[in-house]
Amino acid sequence: MKLWQKEGVVTDDQIERFTVGRDREMDLYLAPFDVLGNLAHATMLQQIGLLNGQELLLLKAQLLAIYGEIEAGEFEIEEGVEDVHSQVELLLTRQLGDIGKKIHAGRSRNDQVLVDMKLFTRDRLWAVAEATRRVFDQLVARSEMHKADLLPGYTHLQIAMPSSFGLWFGAYAEGLADDMLTLQTAYRFANRNPLGSGAGYGSSFPLNRTLTTELLGFEGMHVNVVYAQMSRGKTEQIALNALASVASTLSRMAMDICLYNSQNFGFLTLPDALTTGSSIMPHKKNPDVAELLRAKTNRLKALPMEVTLVMNNLPSGYHRDMQLLKEVLMPAFDELLDCLNITAFMLENLEVKPNLLDSERYDLLFSVERVNALVLQGVPFREAYQTVGKEIAEHTYTAPRQLNHTHEGSIGNLMNDRIVQHMDAAMAGFGNDRVTEALNSLLSPMTDDQESL
Repeated sequence: MKLWQKEGVVTDDQIERFTVGRDREMDLYLAPFDVLGNLAHATMLQQIGLLNGQELLLLKAQLLAIYGEIEAGEFEIEEGVEDVHSQVELLLTRQLGDIGKKIHAGRSRNDQVLVDMKLFTRDRLWAVAEATRRVFDQLVARSEMHKADLLPGYTHLQIAMPSSFGLWFGAYAEGLADDMLTLQTAYRFANRNPLGSGAGYGSSFPLNRTLTTELLGFEGMHVNVVYAQMSRGKTEQIALNALASVASTLSRMAMDICLYNSQNFGFLTLPDALTTGSSIMPHKKNPDVAELLRAKTNRLKALPMEVTLVMNNLPSGYHRDMQLLKEVLMPAFDELLDCLNITAFMLENLEVKPNLLDSERYDLLFSVERVNALVLQGVPFREAYQTVGKEIAEHTYTAPRQLNHTHEGSIGNLMNDRIVQHMDAAMAGFGNDRVTEALNSLLSPMTDDQESL
């Protein structure tokens, strides 16, 4: 069964295999969202007179039953059925006959795909935001826990100035707070309703797009029906750029962990349970988790370019090229969520080594402290700099290990509370509570008043 198939017309098997590709596999991601779109569309059709109250009641009951099957993991796209939209309509038609066939009025498969993709992307971006917040909270907690544990700071991979694990953990926390802004932007772009745009040119039916916007909890609609179709590809690219932003923060932290866990640095330790061994060297405890995290997140950073290349120079309107974007976008959410979960597990278990800077090898880290001490005594900075440089060259330099960093965001004044406020504000900007409320209402059984319409 195909929504577009005409009687007596049969597509060649080779053409069908090539054009469908992995679409049926990817469409399983969309199943719950296709039901949500159908629920909103059916409600709107009843409101404009294309369905009566009894027909809506029957359609909603059957759609809720299908949604239950999806939640229970019992939904499948049957052999010979092209996509999730065809499967849902087939199930409705089996149970309700002609009533099931009415649900496609005023709609194209194009805007069905669009609304499903918007709902899917919005949902997964919020899942990523919540997982990112869990990692963020761990980083802030460990920053506070280890604010007194000093760490060598590096520039050009040369020891530079004293840092701390409080700063190190806190830096990645603030990075994720900034990443949350990119997730919020992607979420808000996905949170716009394309339903009613049809094949990209609207409909002669008096569709109520404002109603479906409200029913699906969208922040607003893509107003122009041509642009609604043009948002395909743009939605995916913005979402993948947001995922790449989070992935970039995780990949850099993974590299630090690999470096700091090595014997040459020895700043932190991964417990045995988080490492793997060597088939030939019995002493090895390899940070494979951090290495794979680095590789997986680096690979995620390449995905926005895949979308760019698929969409490159396409004119307005729908093109089948866009089908391939599902294969880029959908698994990316699973990959990043897996990376965030393993990062949380790793952060919970890694061990920080205290008293690192007590070693003489880090004496030079405190050279700027010596320069600043001279400046506070009235020596001009450039002269103080030259004096300390001469002391180092002549081996008369003594490291002043007493630190007095008090300004905002420094070793002695992390201001993690300000970073938490930044994260709280970013998450509040999603407006996800409104979405949850709307979808819960859409998925609730019809009331007596609604049934009497």
